[in-house]
Order: sequence, then structure tokens, then C-alpha cells
Amino acid sequence: MNSLALINEFLGQPPNASSHGYQIDHILEFCHWFMGALFIGWSAFFIFVLIRFRKRVHPRADNLGVRSGISTHLEFSVVLIEAVLLLGFAIPLWAKRVNQFPPGKDALVVHVVAQQFNFNYHLPGPDGQFGRRDVGFVSNSNPLGLDPNDPAGKDDIVTSGELHVPVNRPLVAELSSKDVIHDFFLPAMRIGGDAIPGSLIPIWFTPVKTGSYEVICAQLCGLGHYGMKGTLVVDTPQDYQAWLKERAELSGTQTAPPPPTQRPAGEPPIGPTPGTIPPPGAPKPLNAGERGPSPPPAQGGQSAPSGSPNPRQL
Repeated sequence: MNSLALINEFLGQPPNASSHGYQIDHILEFCHWFMGALFIGWSAFFIFVLIRFRKRVHPRADNLGVRSGISTHLEFSVVLIEAVLLLGFAIPLWAKRVNQFPPGKDALVVHVVAQQFNFNYHLPGPDGQFGRRDVGFVSNSNPLGLDPNDPAGKDDIVTSGELHVPVNRPLVAELSSKDVIHDFFLPAMRIGGDAIPGSLIPIWFTPVKTGSYEVICAQLCGLGHYGMKGTLVVDTPQDYQAWLKERAELSGTQTAPPPPTQRPAGEPPIGPTPGTIPPPGAPKPLNAGERGPSPPPAQGGQSAPSGSPNPRQL
């Protein structure tokens, strides 16, 4: 980092870790120095005006105003520099981000599904095809709603909170949301994009440094917005393949949830749990050693069971 770029670090910007981030850093660097020069210049001009036109020197106001054209030239120069920054640098760089995507065979495509308050990541398996998703399959054990009957999704990898990617390989992240508008923002990669329900918004970047980088939500998405963070881990190709193998093994050992009519192993059977208060109207449970109520007298002239008192003797 050169000495001029120290202003970005001084203002709290994390070091860049993407291939395109250097261009963004140069624009931010120029803007910061330009705004600093404007601040010093206009502050000096303001102090000069306060001293030059103070009341003791000019007891009567001059209603004709400024007669020189210097202020007009200064304002025009500021507008011209801002237009050059916007039209000459910012818009072309933005257009390259949204129009010139890397070829599909070279890039790693990841589906990023945001929800309150977490990021879910969906990666294709070795077949390179994403499994079908449907909202009807969404559950706690299946947050993305993967269709269990779709063969293309048998080898898919689903993670939450942490995403691993290989270094020096373009990454295309297709953003969507399950509930409200979120924003998938990677400060170190100089990239971000809104995750909107019902939309699929792609962004892309190429990480050039290995390490762990913070992922944050840059949209106010609810009461838990402050804690909606994640981690992007940029691995070497060998470490990335090892992570894929680990995730594949974990997904293979996971069992499907039991049907609604079947109780999971280790849980008590359907009905009141021992030691709990029975619902209103239910018979009172018997304590140990107690017998239930006597059966009612037999009908149709049959004699009562032996040992029971004669009703006529009562």
C-alpha cells in the first residue's frame, strides 16, 4: 500500500483481498483526498470571509454582492471533477461488475439465501447441477427446501454461516432471500448486493488472498440485524477440496427427519408425559397401591360378584 492510500486505512477500511478491489480503492482514495482538499479550502475561505467582511470594517452591508467571477469558476471546477469521477471511473467500473461475468466453466457458482438472521449457502455437488428447491420442503433440517426426490440434489452441499471458496477462482454468488430484504456485503472483497425475496441477483468477484473475511448484512432487516454476520474462508485449492470432501461426508451421514406420525428415537410415546398435570376432564392418575373404582352392579337380574355387599342390606 502506497502512502496516498493510507487515508483509506485511517478511515477504517479493511485491506483489499479481491482482484477488482484495487480499482475501487484508487477511486475511494482520490475521493477522500479531494474531499479533504475541499474541506480545507472552503474552511479557509469561510474564515477569510468572516475576517474580511466583519462589521467593524464594513459597518454597512453591500447589497450588490460579489462582482468577481472567481467563485463561479471554482464551483464549475468542483462539478467538473465530480463528473469525471462519476462518468469516467465509477460507472465503467460498475458496468464491468454487472455486465462482464466470467464464463460459467471457470467460475464457482454459489446460491446465497439470506434469512433472519443468517446466510445459507447452496453449492452444487460433483455433478455441477443444483437440486430443485421448493418452499414446501423447508424445515429446520432443510432450510433451503431441497427436494429429496430430485437426483440432482443428492450430492449438493448446504452450509450456514460459513462459506469456503478457492483462491484465484472467480466466484458468482446468486443472492435471494426467504423473508425480508437483506444485503450480502463483503468489505474485504469490495463487493455487495441486495438479497430480495422473489429475485435472483448475481454478483461476482475473484479472491486473491487466503484467509478468513467477515460477511455482514448491510440492510436493516429486523431486531437481530446486528448479529447477522458470517465468514468467508478463502482456501488454497488443496484445502478447498478437503473441505468439500468433509462436507460431503457430513451430508452423507445425516439422516432424514422422521415422518410426522413417527416419534424420533428416544422420545416418549404420544400422550401425557409421566409426572405432568393431566388436561381438564381427564381421569385422575392412580398412585402406587391404589385400585380403580368398583365396576357398576350387573344388570338383568344377575347376582353381584362375591364379596360385594347386598344392596338391600344398605
